[in-house]
Amino acid sequence: MARRSAALAIAAALTWTVVGCGGLATPPDDGRVSVVTTTGILADLARQVGGERVDVESLVPEGGDPHSHEPTLRDVRDIVYADAAFSNYLMLEEQNLIRALDANLPDDVPNISLAERAVRYAAEIIPLVENVNLDTIWLGLRVRGTGEESGANRTSEVRLKATALDGPGELVGYLTETFGEPAVFFDSSDGFDAGDGYRHDTALLPPDAHTHMSWAFTEPGVYRLELAAELVPEETSRPLPVGGTTITFAVGVDPHSVPGMAGATVLGGGHADITVDLDGPQGVTILADGEGHGGHAHRESHAPAETVIEVPNKALTEVPGDLRFRMLGRAGDEIHQLPQAVLGRHVHGEIDPHLWQNVRNAMAYVQIIRDTLIEIDPDHAAEYRANASDYLGELEELDEHLTETIAEIPASRRQLVTTHDAFGYLGAAYGLDIAGFVTPNPATEPSLAERRRLGETIDNLAVPAVFLEPNLRSRSSTLVQIAEERGVEVCVIYGDAFDENVTSYVAMMRANADSLRDCLG
Repeated sequence: MARRSAALAIAAALTWTVVGCGGLATPPDDGRVSVVTTTGILADLARQVGGERVDVESLVPEGGDPHSHEPTLRDVRDIVYADAAFSNYLMLEEQNLIRALDANLPDDVPNISLAERAVRYAAEIIPLVENVNLDTIWLGLRVRGTGEESGANRTSEVRLKATALDGPGELVGYLTETFGEPAVFFDSSDGFDAGDGYRHDTALLPPDAHTHMSWAFTEPGVYRLELAAELVPEETSRPLPVGGTTITFAVGVDPHSVPGMAGATVLGGGHADITVDLDGPQGVTILADGEGHGGHAHRESHAPAETVIEVPNKALTEVPGDLRFRMLGRAGDEIHQLPQAVLGRHVHGEIDPHLWQNVRNAMAYVQIIRDTLIEIDPDHAAEYRANASDYLGELEELDEHLTETIAEIPASRRQLVTTHDAFGYLGAAYGLDIAGFVTPNPATEPSLAERRRLGETIDNLAVPAVFLEPNLRSRSSTLVQIAEERGVEVCVIYGDAFDENVTSYVAMMRANADSLRDCLG
């Protein structure tokens, strides 16, 4: 292919290096169109349209998590030699994977974000609404705005730095990765080093994104955390200051009696974010939601100088025995913690990115792939059109199967309880209520209060089954145990990835429909 030939010079240095180390060799040019996708689901759709004319490689391996997959040398090699690249995006994939695509794909090669383009093909999108079931405030980090006027794009990053802390103990801000590994953003116990730009106390986010996290405090009292934000439009750009602020926490003490903050707004429940504003008046503020994660009409901005974050005594918990969480203190020590509400690394925007859980949206993806392949390989346009037509017919039948199968479940039992917010489209398209619950930390033993809340969620809904994704089962032991204690079945549902039993999109969606009917009906 002409486009692949244009990439050879770019790939030469990389190929020489890895072959010299006994690693990856240059892929043979057999005349087929070379396509890379970020996930196995997208790879399957591309193979259905491309047929034998197209060689498709998925960057995220089988069973991998697109939210956290980091690009490898093999991924970069595949990207450099690609004639087309398909990602989902809308913040689905780990940003470093998107950076690898954008940085290594030749300029003349189509780089398609399917979810973002799908609305042109009649796809339906819905806001990302996450159910908040915590006894305390759910406090995350957010970047509001795109920063386009400052030269930012989807590969840019915002750095939110902790620069100082005043309080009676230590503060640790962290999130729990997909497989239970903690990633620390802020840790006051070793100080804040201006000499290295506070590198070890910095949270990184792309523009217009949000992430969940946990906040742990070692002693009760009033804490004041100083933060500073900067925007890095490109990897080689000089950071642009955005602003700074001080966030006040009342930990185990009366939040209405914080010295110097009489009459301050107290945030003690629901969902709020420490927010870096890139557009309009730039700076760091606190953005609080009302009923939902996508509820724009209910969102209010609070000035940090006039706001107190309440960390009540019911947030008291113990440091787990897992050595990976030693940064919180010794096992068994009491800490106050605002927990991470949604499991795993979960950076996202305002739109739910899991469009393919509605088969009609997957049909839009297929049409985009078809038109892209025709654009880069017009000599075989008739073959791509025929393949796509046949597959779209199969997806029509699949859509009908899901509608009919889920309709067999009594309406009162169409409650989906799972650990991952990946099924909003499934629920909206086929009549399921998404009744997700939250577990603060999938890698640690939950407290008695946390177990009680989890059990009450299952009891109150009277669900006969809960659902786990096979690739996430290792971090869902609490759900499995509590379900077993109540005689509630634990069933399989597929979200972002295939496994050895389900290896295609059609098989995945049929398996989901059948599992829902069999376990809930």
